[in-house]
Amino acid sequence: MNVAVIKYNAGNIRSVDYALKRLGVEAVITADKEVLQAADKVIFPGVGEAETTMKHLRASRMDELIKNLRQPVLGICLGMQLMCSRSEEGEVDCLGIFDVPVKRFVPQKHEDKVPHMGWNTIGHLKSDLFEGFTQDEFVYFVHSFYVPVCEFTAAETDYIHPFSAALHKDNFYATQFHPEKSGAAGERILRNFLDKK
Repeated sequence: MNVAVIKYNAGNIRSVDYALKRLGVEAVITADKEVLQAADKVIFPGVGEAETTMKHLRASRMDELIKNLRQPVLGICLGMQLMCSRSEEGEVDCLGIFDVPVKRFVPQKHEDKVPHMGWNTIGHLKSDLFEGFTQDEFVYFVHSFYVPVCEFTAAETDYIHPFSAALHKDNFYATQFHPEKSGAAGERILRNFLDKK
């Protein structure tokens, strides 16, 4: 299986690579458009800031490439947010794969800490990305912005209010949490994604 990880100006690419190696998958980390288009699966990871990253993706024409990929694509954290229509982080237009905006967490009471950081459960699972899951699996989050629950929501988490922990539309899958840092549950998600036809 030919797995490509998109190389761009956002972090956590190495941790995704290590997680794939633990599953016995040697991924290629690349910004080469032909290599990405030819891959069986593409992973779009990210830790960073939306406005700066979108400028980079547009300058390199990577934005159009990602939107037009036809094989299974998995966006992670910032990668998921950039797949949405617009982000309040920098008030920037994003890729528009999922027609839903990205909002900033606003604490409602004293104990609400932003960023939402650490382990939390996912429920309301609606994608084969979560095949074999129960409704109370713990996964690892680090984020200050969120995607509201919408028609593309494939999993939900509650922090301050319910939000989309995962999205799914056609060949595009995305998780707000980090499967590569989520232990056995995260490995199962990555394996389910890699097993897709």
